[in-house]
Amino acid sequence: MTHIASTENQTVSTAADNNAAAASNAAAAAQPVQPAQSAQPTEFGGSTKQPRFTSLQALHDTKRTLVMGVLNITADSFSDGGLWLNPQKAAQHGADMMADGADIIDIGAESTRPGAQRVDEDTEKQRVLGAVKALLPHGAILSIDTTRASVAQAALEAGAQIINDVSGGQLDPDMARVVRDHDCLYIMQHWRGWLAGSHSGTPDQDTSHYEHGALADVTAEMRRQLDSLVSQGVDASRIITDPGLGFSKPKPEHNMPLLAGLDQIKALGCPVLIGQSRKRFINALLQDLPWRAAADDAGHQTDLDNATAALSALCAEHGAWAVRVHDVRRSVAAVRMGSAWRAAADLTR
Repeated sequence: MTHIASTENQTVSTAADNNAAAASNAAAAAQPVQPAQSAQPTEFGGSTKQPRFTSLQALHDTKRTLVMGVLNITADSFSDGGLWLNPQKAAQHGADMMADGADIIDIGAESTRPGAQRVDEDTEKQRVLGAVKALLPHGAILSIDTTRASVAQAALEAGAQIINDVSGGQLDPDMARVVRDHDCLYIMQHWRGWLAGSHSGTPDQDTSHYEHGALADVTAEMRRQLDSLVSQGVDASRIITDPGLGFSKPKPEHNMPLLAGLDQIKALGCPVLIGQSRKRFINALLQDLPWRAAADDAGHQTDLDNATAALSALCAEHGAWAVRVHDVRRSVAAVRMGSAWRAAADLTR
């Protein structure tokens, strides 16, 4: 059993004994960091120390909306490709996100943006394991963004606790076995295949048609994905769902119904992760703002991060399990407000 605990200054993960030596060795190579104490909202937005997660099940079942910080160790991710390829920079960025209040660090070593080329398996594994070993000594709860069972298995054996699979187990038939045989949580994303112009062998493939509307079709397809995983022995009580904003959903009319219909997605019976950060549909909704034409790249990114944080607040107000974001600090504050709103609303019912 993997235990997740907290101290006054950081969240600490105690993995199996055979991971302790690897974590100890990695500590010497990683830059020293001192993550700040994170906080949780009380009923009306005050703060207490971060709650103790005594097990992965407690993490899965938490009623507090968590913030997952994105750590892309890639050359070509759509937002921050190339920034964190250096292992020391990656470790420091992960620690900085923890200091800003991230509950989980999501490590990805292969871009899934349209047009991205697949990274070979050995390169992906090397990048992921380097980040895992660098961040574990700092008390990180680590999620691994991968579609490959071999990468997932290596990361779990190195001490990671969560697998975040954008294909929901559909790209690698061995993924269900790896999840079933390890003490971990599994994030199952809605998946229809690679976006047009992306990794697919048929670059003109259109996967964004929803006959009954995005919410109805995505919910039905996620139910089938869940049933498939459970039939392969994956424990449903360890699964977290993700409607896959932006994946086969390029426009606002594909994504906004999923956000507005969060309660229907939760009705599938699993906690829900939302990954809205800096997605194209947000940019589309902001593009006609009067100051955008004169703004530079930094200004555009600030707009995207502000809008992302607004959605984080709404997701927290509607009880999302977590939001996955690039700018952790903005969304930590936003989640605080959304959670306080939800707590106050609960008291008035």
